[in-house]
Amino acid sequence: MHNNPPEPKRPGRRAFVKNGTLFLAAASASSSVLFSREGFADVRVGLVTDLHYADKPAGGSRHYRDTPDKLAEAAALFAKVKPHFIVELGDLIDAAESVETELGYLKRINKDFAAISDARHYVLGNHCVHTLTKEEFLGGVGQQKSYYSFDHSGFHFVVLDSCFRSDGEPYGRKNFVWTDPNIPKAELDWLKEDLSSNCRPTIVFAHQRLDVSDHHGVRNAADVRAVLESGSVQAVIQGHSHHNDHNEINDIHYCTLVAMVEGAGVNSSGYSVMTLTAGGSIQLSGFRRQSDYSWIW
Repeated sequence: MHNNPPEPKRPGRRAFVKNGTLFLAAASASSSVLFSREGFADVRVGLVTDLHYADKPAGGSRHYRDTPDKLAEAAALFAKVKPHFIVELGDLIDAAESVETELGYLKRINKDFAAISDARHYVLGNHCVHTLTKEEFLGGVGQQKSYYSFDHSGFHFVVLDSCFRSDGEPYGRKNFVWTDPNIPKAELDWLKEDLSSNCRPTIVFAHQRLDVSDHHGVRNAADVRAVLESGSVQAVIQGHSHHNDHNEINDIHYCTLVAMVEGAGVNSSGYSVMTLTAGGSIQLSGFRRQSDYSWIW
C-alpha cells in the first residue's frame, strides 16, 4: 500500500508450451478453455469505488464533500500512470431526497470523473439508484448498459449489475432494501453465454460482493460463482463493504477495494491501479488506504 501517490498460478491449471507459445488449460476435465499468450499486451486499469459524493455534511465516517479532492489526487496519479481505461465500481453518488438534487450530485462528480479518461466504465451501486432510475443514472454518465463485456489486448472484461430485488425488479426510486441485491436469471443466462463463448483470461467488475453471504453479499452469489467458475474468470474486483478484503474461492480471486468516501481529507482516501501482464500476473497497486495484491493467472 502506498501512503502517497508515486512517480510515475492460478492454482488448478496446468501450463504447457507448444511451438514456443505458452498455454494454460483448466485442470478440470469438463473445461476446454485454452489461453494463448500470443498477441497479449500489458493492460493497466485505474480503479475507484464508493465515492458517495454529495453536497451535505459528513455522516459518521463518511465525508461526502471531501470526495472531489480525493478524486483529484487519484486523477493526478492516473495522469502519470496512464491506465488504458478506468472503472468506477459503484456508489458514485450518495442518496438524495429529490431527483433534482441527485442529478445535481451526479453532474458535479461525473464532470471530474469523466475528465480523467474517455475510456471509462461505471458499475451500478445501490446508492446510484436509490433516488434515480437506472436509465437516469446511465444517461447522466453516458453509458448505454448496466451489464456488458468488452475485450482489451487479449483480456476479457465483464461489468455486472446486481441492483435487482429478489423478485427480479430493478432497483430505482427507493423501491428496494439494500440488503436484497440479486443477479436475475436473464443476466445470469447472458453471463453464462458470454463466458462460454470467450477463451480469454477474464476479469469481472461488480459492486455488491460475490464472495460472502452476509448483508454485503449478493443473495444468489453461489449461483453467480458457479457460472464464473464455468469460464476463464481469474478475478472479481468489487466494492460495497468499504474495507480491503480478499478471498480465493475455487481458483478465482475476489478482491474488495476500500471506499474513497471513508475518512476526512485526502490522506484517508483509497484508489488503485491494476496491471494485467502478458507474462501471466495480476498486480494491484493500492494508494493511501488501499492494499496491494499480486496473483498469478
